[in-house]
Amino acid sequence: MKALVAGLFGLLLSALSTHATQAADCGQQLDARQRREIRTPRHLLVFAPSPAPLALGRHFGLDIVVCPRAGASLPLALKVDADMPAHRHGMNYRATVQTLGEGRYRAEGLFLHMPGRWRLLFDLSADGRLERLSHEVDLE
Repeated sequence: MKALVAGLFGLLLSALSTHATQAADCGQQLDARQRREIRTPRHLLVFAPSPAPLALGRHFGLDIVVCPRAGASLPLALKVDADMPAHRHGMNYRATVQTLGEGRYRAEGLFLHMPGRWRLLFDLSADGRLERLSHEVDLE
């Protein structure tokens, strides 16, 4: 019985170590100068704009990597949008998101059309839950 418990404990530690390593490596393939991270208890989302840096009045995309944390699953769906909270409106365009596999995504069709503070919005659907992540950017 002790051997069984020790074996199960070893498997659990191995899985947690692998999970921690995956989270530490999350998004490392993205451009380090442009890469941004959003951490929640359940997920680590890493993204980088393309072309970079973000510029006012220019279409851009986002390369995105999502890594589950704390026993969470990869998202079943990811939606990307942007808004200006101070002005109470969003973009004039609707972004599309392509799933590339293994937690990688590509969002296209983003366009920040006026100067000010924008909020990039990421809606993750995983494990029957919706999680909204955001990152603010100032454009002049």
